[in-house]
Amino acid sequence: MATITEKHERIDRITVKVTYSIATIVLILLLIYGFYTLVKMYRYEKTNDAQVEEYINPILSRTTGFVQEIKFRDHQKVHKGDTLFVIDKNETLMQLQEAEAILSSAKASLLVLESNAVTTTSSASVSEASIAASRAKLWQQEQEFNRYKKLLDEEAVTQQHFEAIKTSFEIAKSEYNAVQNTYKTAKGRINDVDSQLAVAKANVQQREAIVENIKLNLTYAVITAPADGIMGDKTLQVGQLIQKGQTLGFIVDQDQGKWIVANFKETQIANMKEGQEVVIKVDAYSDETYHGKIQSLAPATGSRFSLLPPDNATGNFVKIIQRFPVRILLTDAVAKTNNLRAGMNAEVLIPKL
Repeated sequence: MATITEKHERIDRITVKVTYSIATIVLILLLIYGFYTLVKMYRYEKTNDAQVEEYINPILSRTTGFVQEIKFRDHQKVHKGDTLFVIDKNETLMQLQEAEAILSSAKASLLVLESNAVTTTSSASVSEASIAASRAKLWQQEQEFNRYKKLLDEEAVTQQHFEAIKTSFEIAKSEYNAVQNTYKTAKGRINDVDSQLAVAKANVQQREAIVENIKLNLTYAVITAPADGIMGDKTLQVGQLIQKGQTLGFIVDQDQGKWIVANFKETQIANMKEGQEVVIKVDAYSDETYHGKIQSLAPATGSRFSLLPPDNATGNFVKIIQRFPVRILLTDAVAKTNNLRAGMNAEVLIPKL
């Protein structure tokens, strides 16, 4: 019986020693962790409210039509200028043929008016030349009339002869007035034709602009990648009608690079400045350490850029520590940061100055 008691006491002592040992090890580890954490808090400003960012550009349609072809897959890597969508352009081609036919008709009308302008100008020139001849004839008849009037007063000619001279003078005067009126009419026609020419030329320019616009729309039927990047999810199907300005998809622009946006508390940013070195840990790759530098600090808190910024003058005020977005440029080689994706969570440490 005593032997069993001694055995139990020995086991209890061993258990106590093991328990004390484990507790001591745990306590030492906690002290080490606490010391490391305190040192880290003293040396660094830290936040885990940070994400990897990239430019995600929408791909927009610049024309209306039906989707004829889709040239990419979900999450496919593409290069600038690669064809993504092809829009059916048969309807646009028909519009182009119609516009070109109307343009040809407008140009033909312009040629007719230009020919009429030449004819009218020639007619006016002939009328202008006739005025000089009629004026000379009128002057001659007027001189004859004055001479014969004097002779009639002296009874050197008969009344009948004088009346014949007077009739010739009146006829010459009428002819001169008629030629002048004809010239004025011709000049009026020239002005009318010039006005019609201006309208016809403007019409031709308008039709040419319509043709060029349709040709431009034909180039919009092929939608290409605006930059090197990775496509998002494909949301369209062949045969689907799209409208001008509609978003067809999204591309993650790799030409613009990647950066980190870290949201620090307002109590942490007092000693931060542009160009300061930064250490970054990304949750997805916990074994990797990335490096960067502060590129810029936001001019206002994130809440001030929201759609409805808070107004502390209304309602009950509750003080909430605000956060400032800090943009951090990654300084590691592209090959190292190539596996980072937009939206990944990160932890940012900035050495205190």
